[in-house]
Amino acid sequence: MRFLSFALPQKSEGYLQVFLDGGLNQQRMGICDAVAVAKILNATLVIPYLEVNPVWQDSSSFMDIFDVDHFINVMKDDISIVKELPDDFSWSTREYYATAIRPTRIKRAPVHASANWYLENVLPVLQSNGIAAISPFSHRLSFDNLPSEIQKLRCKVNFKALVFVPHIRALGDALVHRLRYPPTESQPLITDDLTGTTDRNVKQMPQKFVVVHLRFDKDMAAHSACDFGGGKAEKLALAKYRQRIWGGRVLNSQFTDEELRSQGRCPLTPEEIGLLLAALGFDNSTRLYLASHKVYGGEARISTLRELFPKMENKKSLASSEERVLIKGKASLLAAVDYYVGMHSDIFVSASPGNMHNALVGHRTFENMKTIRPNMPLLGQLFLNKNITWSEFRQAVVEGHINRQGQLRLRKPKQSIYTYPAPDCMCQA
Repeated sequence: MRFLSFALPQKSEGYLQVFLDGGLNQQRMGICDAVAVAKILNATLVIPYLEVNPVWQDSSSFMDIFDVDHFINVMKDDISIVKELPDDFSWSTREYYATAIRPTRIKRAPVHASANWYLENVLPVLQSNGIAAISPFSHRLSFDNLPSEIQKLRCKVNFKALVFVPHIRALGDALVHRLRYPPTESQPLITDDLTGTTDRNVKQMPQKFVVVHLRFDKDMAAHSACDFGGGKAEKLALAKYRQRIWGGRVLNSQFTDEELRSQGRCPLTPEEIGLLLAALGFDNSTRLYLASHKVYGGEARISTLRELFPKMENKKSLASSEERVLIKGKASLLAAVDYYVGMHSDIFVSASPGNMHNALVGHRTFENMKTIRPNMPLLGQLFLNKNITWSEFRQAVVEGHINRQGQLRLRKPKQSIYTYPAPDCMCQA
């Protein structure tokens, strides 16, 4: 086995294409990895191709989501990036690779592959053909045993180069402003422009708000294989969905609901996240922003959370349909707005440890912002205890979250640099 030296190749070796599946935040991490691999190979990176996710069904491209000129400009001193291939390589498309085995496609890149793997398996393809296309490319670069400059490069992409397109930022700014300066009873919310400003803001003190990421769509509920109290009809509906999407092959299906909850494998329901926040001391005066796609069960599932926190808002309540027209029906753009608002909140808490949670935890850590990390195994066990009193529940929650409210956590081996950017990407004494 040949080991990577710290001296990276000096000569440009050709064009690197990557095809990224998953949702917005999985693709975001893939983009960062693609830049790192291009640097390792000294290749010219083609703006990554974003696959259409079978669940989200969003065909948005890189340029529909991220400011591509900003991306290229920030990275210009690190790697060469092009928006599209030159005419000589215009044949290298997704359709081309879907129809037959091609010598320029790298199909079996291992999950969390080493830098050496790319030097030994992809570099020869680049040198022979002038181009290499890696598909699939999600989670295809190791988090360990890489030169420090490669680790820092990944964070530079994630935290500096990847910014959303202007209309996402404008809508996000408007939502944040309306959360900071809510209308009084005598001053209804006016949403006829994306500034959301009025003269009263000069005198009104900005208010704090909490972003709650509620990943409780049908996809998450079904994949978890947990019981959410909806009876036989709900169990049957979720089982059918698992069969249709994953052929019934879901790892959690081998465990009982009690085992899953005790292991912290079940996403928190809207009611459960509400009880967590209440136990931590948030009351009905707290302003919440609900970052979510489609909540499984609709308004009936959210009603208890809304009763606990009547000042709860979301994209629809804060912005008019005209303001939301550019993101309507586009899951990645909707998620981008939620991500943006989540990066401007005073506190962020997620009901499920998924890609959105991981991405925002890492980004907020990098910016030194407060994030509450739910103790999922503890909460699972508490919610299984039908005899627990509110006083006992609250005390257990408070004690179980003393060290889960924004304290810096150093990355351990095999953990994601995007979730734990310290110490690799943050100042070291």
